[in-house]
Amino acid sequence: MNSAPADSLSPAASLSLAAARSRPVATADTRILEVPGALGGCFPQPGLRRGSTLVIGSVSGGVSLALSLAAAATAEGAWVAAVGLPSLGLVAAAELGVNLDRLALVPVPGDRWPGVAAALLDGMGLLLLGLPGRVRSVDARRLVARAREQGTVLVVLEPAGMRCWPEGPDLRLSVASTTWDGLGTGHGYLQSRRLEVVVTGRRAAARERRAVLRLPPVLPGPAPDLTRPALVS
Repeated sequence: MNSAPADSLSPAASLSLAAARSRPVATADTRILEVPGALGGCFPQPGLRRGSTLVIGSVSGGVSLALSLAAAATAEGAWVAAVGLPSLGLVAAAELGVNLDRLALVPVPGDRWPGVAAALLDGMGLLLLGLPGRVRSVDARRLVARAREQGTVLVVLEPAGMRCWPEGPDLRLSVASTTWDGLGTGHGYLQSRRLEVVVTGRRAAARERRAVLRLPPVLPGPAPDLTRPALVS
């Protein structure tokens, strides 16, 4: 599949893509993107296979789950791009451990989102893709093939209440429940969130697995340095 034309991305996005493409070529020893903790234990391998496709149901906690995967990627020095997620908060990303130095944002790619996503798959370690609605099968197949070719983990976030990704993903993640720790009856402070995550998929991932993740709450406080991400308007 051909990459998107150069004018699909703004100059800032093109610079981020050029920087990401300078990463070292992955070898057989680096084909797994390690995901620490309970979530990593839910995958058939000790992490995510590079080039695989994941779908996350966009219910409460879905974006936090996606950002947890992004944090694992940036911890390994990989670049992460978020496409079509205009409400994605940088404070939330930083709280969950995402290295903002290695985060590129294309919040509103418009109707050309398939081309923008295809271009960014070339050079990123992980790409978060927020879908605008139902996706044509031809576009989904091209993105899956591009991700596999480039060794990029493609994480698709479906709109709330919709299953609009037409291809069967390698893994499907959903949040079964979300609870908050630290609150009593009318008193107390939020200390953490607990997400019960359900993982299913194909082949070795066909058996359903569950994990409980404890994530920090996103609370008011000193803001991280938000000038560093490659924020693209």
